[in-house]
Amino acid sequence: TYFPVSCLFWGGVCFYTSLLLIIVCFFLLFHHAESSLRYSKNELMQSALSIHPDKVEKTVDDIMALKKINPDTNPQLGISLQASLLQIVGYRNLVAEVEKLRREPYDCDNAEHEEMLMKLWKELRPDTPLTSRISKQWCEIGFQGSDPKTDFRGMGLLGLHNLLYFAEHDKSAALQMLQDSLQPKHKERGFLYSFAIVGINITDLAYSLLVSGALKTHLYNVAPEMPNLQHFQQTFCYLMQEFQRFWIEEDPSDIMEFNRVRSKFHRRILRQLKNPDMALCPHFAASDLHLVNL
Repeated sequence: TYFPVSCLFWGGVCFYTSLLLIIVCFFLLFHHAESSLRYSKNELMQSALSIHPDKVEKTVDDIMALKKINPDTNPQLGISLQASLLQIVGYRNLVAEVEKLRREPYDCDNAEHEEMLMKLWKELRPDTPLTSRISKQWCEIGFQGSDPKTDFRGMGLLGLHNLLYFAEHDKSAALQMLQDSLQPKHKERGFLYSFAIVGINITDLAYSLLVSGALKTHLYNVAPEMPNLQHFQQTFCYLMQEFQRFWIEEDPSDIMEFNRVRSKFHRRILRQLKNPDMALCPHFAASDLHLVNL
């Protein structure tokens, strides 16, 4: 985005005030804001991208002091700059948190890991006791074999966290999706995919959107301050249900078309997220989620 030089002098406002106002405008465009700070020649401006959230308020004060902006006469400027910095810092921290979960392998000797897995079974099959930890029953909720541990290798604990979040926070939608995969209603040959495996695969898709920066459009629009793990998991819930709808629309002949459909779905989401006003509606139930223009 380019501004004529005359725009730097709004109503007699000094150059540095105008420059800071432009930076705030860039914050509203997210990636432009980060580029503006990253390539700034000023060390303070550059360091603003990597500060701890607790230091955001002080950093805003320092920037305004550096540019000789009076916070009493320009209170909204400081508020806007602080909110924008919190979003940028929050996104960076969210990427780190998600990456940590993805890199942590499922450990069957870890009591917390096992507890989460057992909870997932109980949420999805509340009326069916699990006869054994190693059991073909796991296939009933869409794992490939008798031990789900092997299916989590690609996405680590992140896949389990997302599946459990979906099952707990939008239970009716998760159960319906699972039921459809077990007893398909829409066509005789069924949905041709497994619930848990698709969940891990869509976790990978959501992860790639996050680390590539594509989710900034959505998360900056729905998170008033710092995006967090819950926002990411809500996005996962949305993507799960949208993928199922897309799969039905595509009407693939067999499971061998999964990668083709997934890639096409990925491209569709990327196109939608190019709109700077686009957000995935964060309000639950997730079954009511849809893309909205704010």
